[in-house]
Formats: sequence, structure tokens, C-alpha cells
Amino acid sequence: MVSRRTFIVTAATAIVAPRIGAQQGQQTMSGPMDEATYRPVSRPPKAGARASLSDDARDALEHRIHCQCGCTLDVYTCRTTDFTCPVSPQMHRDVMALVTGGYSADEILAAFRDTYGDKVLMAPPRQGFNWAGYVAPFIAVGAGTILLAVLLKHWHKPEASVAVSAVDATSDELRRLDEAIRRDD
Repeated sequence: MVSRRTFIVTAATAIVAPRIGAQQGQQTMSGPMDEATYRPVSRPPKAGARASLSDDARDALEHRIHCQCGCTLDVYTCRTTDFTCPVSPQMHRDVMALVTGGYSADEILAAFRDTYGDKVLMAPPRQGFNWAGYVAPFIAVGAGTILLAVLLKHWHKPEASVAVSAVDATSDELRRLDEAIRRDD
């Protein structure tokens, strides 16, 4: 049998330790890194192609692409914080090649989606059933707020009025009872 203290310390360690590691810039893995998950994303360069994105725009784009090494990070964060990742540098090279090939951010995202599917996106696209993921939290908060308001209003009723309505007494009897209670001080 595990003591309550041991249980609480173990549970707290399991909850807090991964968050501390993530805050310190360490990669939190959801599984082992797997270089085999990398699939090249390439398109032929457009005619007269010039770099289509600035470095900042490219980095912002990489924040929208999920690294496929098994971590929970985007490509930019994974390649700049975990130097042992074999996948994020390859995905970065693909992004760079598409940028120099004259492709826009939306076209690059489409190329990655064609290769990996929607799982390559850090946030699901706002279409179809995915809208439920965007709308459900607001509905839940709204319903919770309404429920809380109703409960608070119900709980706020004075108890004296409840007791009076439950007792079959005249106002004269209630006055005499009140006087008797006050004399008892």
C-alpha cells in the first residue's frame, strides 16, 4: 500500500517535471526520435524564381509546421533547441528549397500537407469537423458561466425565508417567537 504522501509526491513529480523541462527549452518527447518518419518535400522551382519569403516570414512558417521526429515541437523550435534531432534540419532544408524556388507560405504548407497530411500542421485547418475544436471551448466556458450564475443565484436565497415558508405560523406567532429568542440572550 502506498502512503498518501508518496502518492502526492509521485503525482506532482509526474505533472510538474515535464513542464519544467519544456520551460527550460528542452525537448519533451512523445516517443523515440525516428529519422524514418522524414519524407522529402520538393517541388520544381518556378520559372525565374526568387526567394519568396524573408527570413522572419520563413521562421514564422516553420512555427506552423510540426516536426515529424516524434516530439511535440514545431520545425523551427526543434531545430534550434534540439541539436540531436535528425528530422528538423532536413525539413528546414525542404522549406529553404521551396522558398528559394519561389513558393509562397501557403504553397509550402500545401506541399507539406500533400506529403504528410494534416498531422504536419501545428494547428488543424479551420474546416469541416475541426471547427468543433475551435468552438467547443467557448461553448463550454459559456455554459459553465451560465450554470455558475444559476447556482449562485439559487444558493444566495436567504435561509430565513425558506424556514418561514416551511413553518405554518401566523405573523403574530412569529413575532412572539422572535421576542422569546431575544430574551434568551
